[in-house]
Amino acid sequence: MENVLLQAFNGLINGAFYALLSLGLAVIFGMLRVLNFMHGALYMLGAFGAYLLTAELGLSFWWALVVSPLAVAAVGFLLERVFLRWLYDLDPLYNLLLTFGLALAIQDGMRLRFGMQGVPYSAPPQLQGALQIGVMFFPTYRLFVLAFSVLVCLGTWWVIERTRVGMVIRAATEKPMLTRALGIDVDRWIPPVFAFGVALAGLAGVLAAPMRNVSPLMGADLIITTFAIVVIGGMGSILGSVVTGFIVGVAAALGAVYYPPIANTLVFILMALVLLLRPQGLFGSAEAG
Repeated sequence: MENVLLQAFNGLINGAFYALLSLGLAVIFGMLRVLNFMHGALYMLGAFGAYLLTAELGLSFWWALVVSPLAVAAVGFLLERVFLRWLYDLDPLYNLLLTFGLALAIQDGMRLRFGMQGVPYSAPPQLQGALQIGVMFFPTYRLFVLAFSVLVCLGTWWVIERTRVGMVIRAATEKPMLTRALGIDVDRWIPPVFAFGVALAGLAGVLAAPMRNVSPLMGADLIITTFAIVVIGGMGSILGSVVTGFIVGVAAALGAVYYPPIANTLVFILMALVLLLRPQGLFGSAEAG
C-alpha cells in the first residue's frame, strides 16, 4: 500500500508539470487558435534560464523562479511579433509547422552551447530533505512543486474566470468579431496572452530543473504527451487541461506499477477513447469538438 501511495504521489508531481504545460497550451490555443509546438522548447529554456541565473549570475533559486519565466515570456512575445502574427489568417497547419521549426532551431542552438549531456541543477537548501506525513516520508522539494503548481493553476483559473481581464480574453476567444464590435481591440491582447502562456512553460521548466537533468531535449518528449492532455481535457479548456494533467500523471504512475508496458501509451489510449466518445474533450464545448 505504501508503494502505491508513493507512486501516486510521484504521479501527482508529473501531473503538476503536465498541468502547467497544458494550461499554457490551452490559454494560447483558446485565444489564438495556435498549436504551439515549441512549448517544450520554451519549457527547456526556462530550465536553462534558471541554471544560467544561478550558476553564472549568482542569483538564488527564488529569483530564478521569477526572472526565468519572465525572460521566457519576453522570448515568446518576440517570436509572436516576428513570426506568428503573419500566419493567423492561414490554415492552423502553418502555425504548427512554423512552431515545430522554431522548436528545432531553439533545441539545436542550446545543444551547440551546452552539448547533449546538459547540466545538473540542485534544489535550494531550504527545500532539501524530506518531510514525514503519517508513516511516509516525502521529498520537501517535490511537495513544494506540487503545492506551488496547484496555486499557479488556481490563480490562472481565477484570473480568466473571475476578472475583467479574463472576461475580455474569454470574449475574444469565443466571439472575436462581436468583441471587436463592442470597441475592444482584440489584436492588442494577443501578444500578452501568448507571452503568458509560454511563461507558464518557462515556470514549469524552472520547477523541473532540480528534479531532471537540464538538457536541450528535456522538453521534446513532454510536448506530445502535453498535446494529448489538452485534447483529452478539451481544446482551450483551462479546467480541463489542469484536471486532465493530474489525472494522466497519476494514471501513468500507477500503470507503471501494475502493468509497466502500458505506462507510456496510456495517455494516447485515453485520447483515442475520448475522441471516439466525446470529440470535444472531457471539459470542452460542443463548438470546440
